[in-house]
Amino acid sequence: MVPRKITKADFDDIVEVIDRWWGGPISTFAHTIFFYELGEHALCVEKDGRLIGFLLGFTTPTAPPRGYVHLVGIHPDHRRRGVGRVLYETFTEACRAAGCEQMKAISTLSNEGSISFHVGVGWNAKEVEDYAGTGRKRIVFTKSLRP
Repeated sequence: MVPRKITKADFDDIVEVIDRWWGGPISTFAHTIFFYELGEHALCVEKDGRLIGFLLGFTTPTAPPRGYVHLVGIHPDHRRRGVGRVLYETFTEACRAAGCEQMKAISTLSNEGSISFHVGVGWNAKEVEDYAGTGRKRIVFTKSLRP
C-alpha cells in the first residue's frame, strides 16, 4: 500500500464511489477545485491496482501556511487497516516540507469515525459553536507540526 499523488482519473473514480463509501450524498464536497486548483498535495492509495483510499487536502496561503484536510475516503472493505494513517502521514510530511506549523480538519459532531480517528492519531479536538453558521457546531481538529 503506497500513497501517491492523485491523477485526474483517480479524481473521476473518487466522484463515482464517494457516496457509497460514505453511505450518503457527499460527492459535492469532492469538487473539481480540489484537483485542478488545490490538488498539489491530494493523495490516493491503491492496492492491487484498485483505489482504496484518498485524501483531498491543501496548504493555506497564510503565513505560516497551514495544512488542511478537506475530505478523506477509505473503501469500506479496507477500513481499520492503516490506509488512513498512511494518507495522513504522507500528507503531514508534505505539509512540513511546505513550511506548515499546524494542520487542521473539521468534522460534524455526529461523525464518530472521524472523531475517533483524529483523536487516535494525536490530533486535538475542540467543539466550536457556530463554526459553520448560526447553530451549526463543528469539531475542529488541530495538530501542531512544530518540533
